[in-house]
Amino acid sequence: MCCGGCAKCLGITLIPLAVLCTLANILLFFPGGYPESSDHISVEVWYFGGILGSGVLMVFPILVFFGLKNNDCCGCCGNESCGKRFAMFTSVIFAGVGVLGAGYSFILSAVALNRGPKCSLHNDTWTYPFENGDYLGNYTLWDVCVSPESVVPWNLTLFSLLLVMSGAQVVLCAIQAINGLFGTLCGDCTCCGVRLFV
Repeated sequence: MCCGGCAKCLGITLIPLAVLCTLANILLFFPGGYPESSDHISVEVWYFGGILGSGVLMVFPILVFFGLKNNDCCGCCGNESCGKRFAMFTSVIFAGVGVLGAGYSFILSAVALNRGPKCSLHNDTWTYPFENGDYLGNYTLWDVCVSPESVVPWNLTLFSLLLVMSGAQVVLCAIQAINGLFGTLCGDCTCCGVRLFV
């Protein structure tokens, strides 16, 4: 089993997901693609699910997963396999951080999709005109939002992307948590030129 190699592969996969989640969250600050005042932006955007949860918090697992492949596991406390076991155990902790961050983004995106965007109605009042996701299957309701133009498909697309990408991050971090547990329990690594099995 190549626990470190698998972790590095997962880390590489998480990089574009973290970047795309951050970009999606930034684009949500421009509803319909237009700059708006802060009180015209959906409140879920201000919780920074894509920037903090799937972006910044994902940096830590990525760095740890990358470091496992080249980790120097040549001993601690007189036991050569101890270093690798500890590194793999650490990756489980940081995989948990990744699951929490991506899970936060996932839940926030689901809530935002259900609630719908904040928009201006015909009487120029800004509100959330949709309830319980009723607009998702009924495109005729989208015409209720007058301004910003195309805000419904804009929010729907970006929050859907955040939902899918953060869900993928949760799965990848969960895979590394399982991989890390195997590495912690089995303790196999090539160390100082010798293959170790415990």
